[in-house]
Amino acid sequence: MADSDLTAIRRKALRRGRMSEYVAAVFLMLKGYRILALRHRTRLGEIDIVARKGDLAVFVEVKARRGEAAAVDAVSLAAQKRIRAASDLWLARQSDQARLSQRYDIVAITPGRLPRHFINAF
Repeated sequence: MADSDLTAIRRKALRRGRMSEYVAAVFLMLKGYRILALRHRTRLGEIDIVARKGDLAVFVEVKARRGEAAAVDAVSLAAQKRIRAASDLWLARQSDQARLSQRYDIVAITPGRLPRHFINAF
């Protein structure tokens, strides 16, 4: 495969990933969550979505796959550790950090279906 083919494949995957994050964010808003950040980057890693519902801070990993099980399985232990570390940095910057609870969710985006929200996934 030529380099230009790989670049095109990567670009398409990035576009699909970003679109999936937007779909997940809208889905969460419809469920009553307030979106605070999309693709929040820290020196320790990235969090796809940071949302809030009352005193609950929710850190969401979005995965677009052919099936829900594949999406959930795609969030490796290393990714979970990275997301937790990044969320600690995000929480440290919040003025109301002491009263916030935190949770780690996954939103699976699959073709032709509504997103599936896995609450407290890890």
